[in-house]
Amino acid sequence: MFKRLYDWTLSLAESPRASWALGLIAFAESSFFPIPPDVILVPMTLAKPQKAWFYAGLCTIASVAGGVVGYLIGALLYDTLGQWLIGLYGYAEKVDALRAFYDKWGWAFILVKGLTPIPYKLVTIVSGLLGYNFALFVLLSLITRGARFFILAALINNFGGPIKNLLERHFAAFMLILLAIIVFGFWAAAKIV
Repeated sequence: MFKRLYDWTLSLAESPRASWALGLIAFAESSFFPIPPDVILVPMTLAKPQKAWFYAGLCTIASVAGGVVGYLIGALLYDTLGQWLIGLYGYAEKVDALRAFYDKWGWAFILVKGLTPIPYKLVTIVSGLLGYNFALFVLLSLITRGARFFILAALINNFGGPIKNLLERHFAAFMLILLAIIVFGFWAAAKIV
């Protein structure tokens, strides 16, 4: 099953819809979707290393655009969708403490959590909910998400052959580790702050 998924993802890079799929996943992950774009970014970049920088740029732009949607969910839809999502991450009772923390350390929260396995949608929704400066939010999002995707592109550009061989032999383990990281991110989001 994992081998077929890996082969499908590599073949997706050859499809004319590859960039659209990657952009859509990066966009959705920043506002509501639980799966990070790395799942498709890594195999696509391995299949077409010459497009590594393009894919990283696409992920960055789509992720920040999705982050703007997450921000708007927090700012405009908190009483409905936003409150439900914040409750899902275990922050419902922590909003006041989070507000005080954000007043002092909001910039660090955005920068650090944009690089970690903590769901980025949490950062975007909380930023909107707490009315964090929108222009600064977008700038910090561009920095942190760009760093994440461009570092990944640089690693694949420099070590693509060994990474591809490792993934081909252990793709199931890679997927299980990625799943564990996602679960850990959701757990950590409920415990932090």
